[in-house]
Amino acid sequence: MSRIDDTFARLAKTDGKAFVAYMMGCDPDFDTSLQIMRGLPGAGVDIIELGMPFTDPMADGATIQAAGQRALAAGGSVTRVLDMVRAFRADDDATPIVLMGYYNPIYARAGGVDRFLSEAAAAGVDGLIVVDLPPEEDAELCLPAREAGLNFIRLATPTTDDRRLPAVVQNTSGFVYYVSVTGITGGPAANAAEVAPEVARIRASAKLPVVVGFGISTPEAAQAVAGVADGCVVGSAIVKLIGEGRPVPEILAFVADLARGAHSA
Repeated sequence: MSRIDDTFARLAKTDGKAFVAYMMGCDPDFDTSLQIMRGLPGAGVDIIELGMPFTDPMADGATIQAAGQRALAAGGSVTRVLDMVRAFRADDDATPIVLMGYYNPIYARAGGVDRFLSEAAAAGVDGLIVVDLPPEEDAELCLPAREAGLNFIRLATPTTDDRRLPAVVQNTSGFVYYVSVTGITGGPAANAAEVAPEVARIRASAKLPVVVGFGISTPEAAQAVAGVADGCVVGSAIVKLIGEGRPVPEILAFVADLARGAHSA
């Protein structure tokens, strides 16, 4: 079992919900980003979703796009994000880490997919979310990732109908990430009443935990959405504070409030 599997198994014993926090690796710089990352478990984060900066993040709204630009300007890259994971693992061998990003920086990097997967597994990465690789391209990264011992987490959306869903979940592992709104990150607020039947439909097909992201920015929203799923993800609201240059303790206090909301569901 992976760290992700272990986390959901632990939470299931008490009907608990997972709180997943997204942050962009190397934003606003390597040292500050690592400091924030190291503080997330203590703030109640169950799974860390760590972004790999890219110049064309098609699924992300303005807030995370700007974070990627800050990270790139500070020397951020796939290699530096893996360095962050290694540094984090020196002190924390329990918290699951999921890398989120796009295929181009992985494919174009020296050594390509094989080197990336080898280094990611050795660094202590547990899973991948690569949003621009559909199931038809599983041979590119999904299947090799699973062979390397990494969970490959697929996104389902409000437009993923019953004909498409089996293909989406076929090789998914760890959990399914349900995008609660049609659009990009940082968009409209998630509606728990609308999310609930979709989560039930995906669970029935995937037999995996379903975690809901996009459109969650307050502890109340985290509680409501986590209450109808196996957990929730908050990203843009956290990244916004990082972009504003807020002190790290203030950022972590905000994360702790969100985590309490999710855990009270």
